[in-house]
Amino acid sequence: MLSQEKIKEALADVLVPGIRRSLTDLNLVQDIELGGGKVKITLASTALDEDAQRWVKEKAASVVKQIADNTTTEVVFSEKRPLEINRVKHVIAVMSGKGGVGKSLVTALTAILLNRQGFSVGILDADITGPSIPKMFGISSRPRGSESGILPVLSANGIEIISINLFLPGDDEAVIWRGPLIGKAITQFWEDVLWGNLDYLIVDLPPGTADAPLTALQVLPVSGAIIVFTPQDLTTMIVKKAVKMAQQMDKKVLGVVENMSFLYVPELKKQIDIFGKSRGEEMSRAAGAPLLARIPIDPELATLCDEGHIERYAAEILTTYRDALLKAIPPA
Repeated sequence: MLSQEKIKEALADVLVPGIRRSLTDLNLVQDIELGGGKVKITLASTALDEDAQRWVKEKAASVVKQIADNTTTEVVFSEKRPLEINRVKHVIAVMSGKGGVGKSLVTALTAILLNRQGFSVGILDADITGPSIPKMFGISSRPRGSESGILPVLSANGIEIISINLFLPGDDEAVIWRGPLIGKAITQFWEDVLWGNLDYLIVDLPPGTADAPLTALQVLPVSGAIIVFTPQDLTTMIVKKAVKMAQQMDKKVLGVVENMSFLYVPELKKQIDIFGKSRGEEMSRAAGAPLLARIPIDPELATLCDEGHIERYAAEILTTYRDALLKAIPPA
């Protein structure tokens, strides 16, 4: 017997052009009416241009016909803003008290690990003046969309990504903006991008505690923050600044990650603390949160990032980070 559930299951096979996620994944199916040998499907037109709407309409009618050949199918569109459509369960901010500590790297690895666990994941690159996420994932295509919204770009393994770098003429184009413009861009990445149904949205915050990260923490419904640092003398002060900012914004610190923690030389079977002794446990105590990982300096990881293949990274450290991460983050 034909039912709304069966129709919705059929619509899950209709992929939206430009992103390769289904109508149901993007939460575009608004209503399904049955009766009198007729089926009426209402879809949100959010972020779909005329060509995409035409294709989706034809495909949706086709998949319903396959399961109910004796019915008449009508597909109509309703106008909705992305904020009305998006259903993001948890927003996790990755932050640091200063730049250059590998915050974007930790953002990428966090998203990759959650994606490998079967969760639906997106990355919002809020580091407007220093966007490096697209480079790591080998993404250069421009986001598609319409006046009603923007579609994120999908990584090779299905992670949704939005970054200012995807809108620039070239990778080396500088974003020379004042604080209010940067804040507006971050807000638009949350309000105007069609994220759809996501278990986790990982946000790569700008470094420091000034306007840009403040805007992100105010505008986004952040479930918790991961703080990134390196093992250097100034670390304690910098981490405490980031922790205090999160606490003052009433955001839970989920854990801390020490990046560039050490270099392992396999030929010597020796670990070298290039930037000094690990401060992981010390920073964990300072943050009142668990030490999630000590990420080493790994030439293989650096090469994969440069080549745009970070999703291929499979070192043993990821197992440790994955287990600690799943314990610390809110359940999907």
